[in-house]
This record gives sequence, structure tokens and C-alpha cells, in this order.
Amino acid sequence: MRCVIARFPFDLTKSGVLESMKGVKPEPVTGESVIIGRRHYPVKQVGEVVTRQDRRDFSAGEVVRAMTLLGFTCRAVPEIAPPRALSPLQQASAMLGTPMAV
Repeated sequence: MRCVIARFPFDLTKSGVLESMKGVKPEPVTGESVIIGRRHYPVKQVGEVVTRQDRRDFSAGEVVRAMTLLGFTCRAVPEIAPPRALSPLQQASAMLGTPMAV
């Protein structure tokens, strides 16, 4: 499949991406990710390996679009659950501090 990443055309195939990512250790995922094989890779890492361009030259959206069209599963940034509200008893305990061991 022909796709454009950072204004450059690339002919990418699913098997080519799998081969390129073979043996590449995934970096910690902090944003959008792509599942390749059984591993979760950051989108920017996949884009860098597949295109051999610097990560700053392309957006995550460009890589997500290309990987989705190739049939890979892409995940969005995980949302952090809002902190749970404290009950009045828990709030009062927190304001008093924790008791010291005697």
C-alpha cells in the first residue's frame, strides 16, 4: 500500500512492517500505540523504524492512519480515571493526619 508520511511516499506492506519490527524491543508506551504481533509499540517508534526518518519529521496521526489501513490495531492515549472523591470521614482523617505508632 502506498502512503505518505512526512510528505514522502512509502510502499508499505503488513509483512514488511512485521519484518522491520522483528527483534525491536518496544519502548514504554505513553501515548498512542500499535499492536504488532503480541507487542505494543509507541506509534512514533514504529514510524521511525519503518520509514527510517526522525520522529520529529512526522505526526503520530500519519503513522496511525497507515498502520490502520494495513490492518494493525491502534490504540489511543489511555485516559486516566479522575481521582475518587473522599467521603467526609476519609477527608477528616486526611486532615488530621495519620496516627503515630506507639
